[in-house]
Amino acid sequence: MSLTLIALTDQDKNTLRTAAYGAVSLMAAADAAGKPHKTATQGTIALTSATGQVGHVLAEKTPLKNLKGTTTAALAEHVLPALTAAMQLLQRHSPAEAANFRATVTTAVQAAARAHRAEPGPALAAMARKITDALGAA
Repeated sequence: MSLTLIALTDQDKNTLRTAAYGAVSLMAAADAAGKPHKTATQGTIALTSATGQVGHVLAEKTPLKNLKGTTTAALAEHVLPALTAAMQLLQRHSPAEAANFRATVTTAVQAAARAHRAEPGPALAAMARKITDALGAA
């Protein structure tokens, strides 16, 4: 099986990483009263399991400068549009990689939501819905 790579610019790759890791950051922010570190860890571990070109992009060790919102709202204003933009970008180039990205981020959100080995609370569930909606808005 050969991997057909799509041409992604550094900005495209940054958008994908911002969207994916930003989704995990939003989940951790929504769990501020719980164990946000555990939530972030579980979500990030799920992102590291990505395969295909998405997996290669997410594995790059490039710092993300734009995930430092001082509030959850400020972070969401940046990350939710990045999720939609990432899906639009990938759908234009490779529907298969778009599906891979959606599945990867969805898995990370689910892992983050279940970090406490229980059903997610209302704040985590609401944030997961917002992330899923942003992925589907493309």
